[in-house]
Amino acid sequence: MTRILVVEDEPAIAAGLVEDLTFEGYAVEAIADGIGAISAARDCAFDLILLDVMLPGKDGLQVCRELRRGGLTTPIILLTARSLEAEKVLGLRLGADDYVTKPFGSEELRARIEAVLRRSRPVAPAEVFRFGDIAVDFLRCEVSRDGALIEVTAVEFKLLSAFIRSRGRVLSRQQLLDMVWADTHCGERVVDSHVANLRKKIEPDPSAPRHLVSVRSLGYRFDG
Repeated sequence: MTRILVVEDEPAIAAGLVEDLTFEGYAVEAIADGIGAISAARDCAFDLILLDVMLPGKDGLQVCRELRRGGLTTPIILLTARSLEAEKVLGLRLGADDYVTKPFGSEELRARIEAVLRRSRPVAPAEVFRFGDIAVDFLRCEVSRDGALIEVTAVEFKLLSAFIRSRGRVLSRQQLLDMVWADTHCGERVVDSHVANLRKKIEPDPSAPRHLVSVRSLGYRFDG
């Protein structure tokens, strides 16, 4: 499960972030000050840090600077109420991966989190991911079962790759559209159609899927 550290000293904002991100399937821990954030980030393996700039103890920019100087590479998104371009530029130069200006919408924040996580988890060119009797070769863009190639379209391969990179997480149809189809204007039924096609090709029993699992009213989850 993807782990996120929320560093926010406003209790209402912190509680809202924890609730929203937990609902999205993330494991979330909240810290209310800069000194505690440095300790938590160094002691625990987080996949992403949401870091408020205005914090007691040490502000977010100081926290970012210290973590990067200490060699921590965990992606950092700054949360700032300030709109000064100079501060945003400074944050990026100190090693932040992105920033969101308060007040922000939950959809925007989730999209930024997903984008930063995607960028931070590139699949190594030679990596082969295996589940069941299926092998996915990201270098050759091939899918095989017990060594025999399975014919998949480019879109099906991108969709399967998106599932693998987010394995264990529930992905909505809209999230999958954003990840796979990008700017093309497709309806959500397109996702269902391609998932059904993939199931026919990779599931032992497409009528009772074990890997591409439907999550009622929410979307799909890849278990592998």
